[in-house]
Amino acid sequence: MATAARTPAPPAGLARDQLREIYYYLRLTRSLEERLVNLYRQGRVIGGLFRSLGQEGESVASAYALEPGDVLSPLIRNLGSMLVKGATPVQVLRQYMAKASSPTVGREMNVHFNDLGRGFLGQISHLGDMVPVMAGITLSFKLRGERRVGLVYIGDGATSTGAFHEGVNFAAVQQLPLVVIVEHNGYAYSTPTARQTLVKRLAEKANGYGIAGSTVDGNDVLAVYEATKAAVARARAGEGVSLLEVVTYRRKGHAEHDDQRYQSTDEQAAWAANDPIDRYVARVTEQGWLDPAAVAAVDDQVTAELDAAIASCENDPLPEPATALDGVFAADPSSPVSRLPSPLWFRSLDG
Repeated sequence: MATAARTPAPPAGLARDQLREIYYYLRLTRSLEERLVNLYRQGRVIGGLFRSLGQEGESVASAYALEPGDVLSPLIRNLGSMLVKGATPVQVLRQYMAKASSPTVGREMNVHFNDLGRGFLGQISHLGDMVPVMAGITLSFKLRGERRVGLVYIGDGATSTGAFHEGVNFAAVQQLPLVVIVEHNGYAYSTPTARQTLVKRLAEKANGYGIAGSTVDGNDVLAVYEATKAAVARARAGEGVSLLEVVTYRRKGHAEHDDQRYQSTDEQAAWAANDPIDRYVARVTEQGWLDPAAVAAVDDQVTAELDAAIASCENDPLPEPATALDGVFAADPSSPVSRLPSPLWFRSLDG
C-alpha cells in the first residue's frame, strides 16, 4: 500500500506561522511602497521616494533573524527591516508626507527616523557612516555585559569609504557583537560596482579585518535568514563581527526621479525574473508550508491595513510655521516645556 508523501519540515527551525509572518512583511513592504509611488505622483510626498523593489527579501529576512533587544540601523532601502522591528505604515506615510504628526514632526522625510525602544536607529548617511555609530552602540552592549547584537546595512559603494574601514576595523579589534550586511545591488547611485572596487565578492574584504565573511543569494529569503541567524549567533556568543554580503539588485533607480538610463533593459528583466517575493511564495507553497489561500489572505490583510493607514493620516496637517524652531534651542528653565513633543528619535536604547 502506497504511503502519502510527507511534507518536509520548514528550514532553519521556522514554524509555519513564522513563514506566514515573513510573507506578511514582504507583501507589506512592497505594497506600502507602491502606495507611496501613487502619492508621490500626486505630489503628496515631500522630497524623494526611495524604492526597495527587488531588495525586500534580504531586508525582511535579515531583520527577522534578530531577537528582542537587538538593534539595527537601516538604509533608505530597508523599509522592510524597520517594519519587522515595529515601525508602522502610518508612521512611514506621515514621514514621507512630512505631517506634523510624523515621528520627526515634519522635520525629516522618508525613513529618517528612530525608535530605539523598538530597536531601529535612523541613518545619518548611506555612505558607511552608520558603521562606526553601530560599533559604538555594540561597544556599549559589551561594556554593560548585555547579550545584545547590532546589525548595520551598507551598500556596495560604502565599502570603499573611510567610515566603513574605521568602523569595521574598530569593531573587529574590540570583538564587538556586530553584523555588517553589505547590500551588493549592482550600483552606488549610478556607479557600477566594478567601477569602484576590483573585489569580485565583497565578502572578501572581511579578510583584511580578520573577521568572518560570507556571501549569500540576497533574493533567497530563507537563505538570507539562515545566514543572518548564524552571524547573529556568533555575535551573541562573543565571537565578534561578521560581514555578510547579500547579492541582490536595485530594480528601480536611486530614487523615483531617477530614469535608470545606466541600467540595461536586459539586466532589469533578468532580475525581475529573479524576484525575491515570487521565489519565496513559490517555495513555501510548493513545499506545502503555506497554501495559496493563506497567501491570498495575507494579501487581503495588507490591502485593508494600508487602506486604513492612508485614510487615517492623509488629511493630517503639515507643521505650523510657528513651530519651526521648537526643539532647536533649549527652553528657558522658568518657562513651560517646549511645544515640541519628545519625538521617537529621543528615546533611549532602553526605551
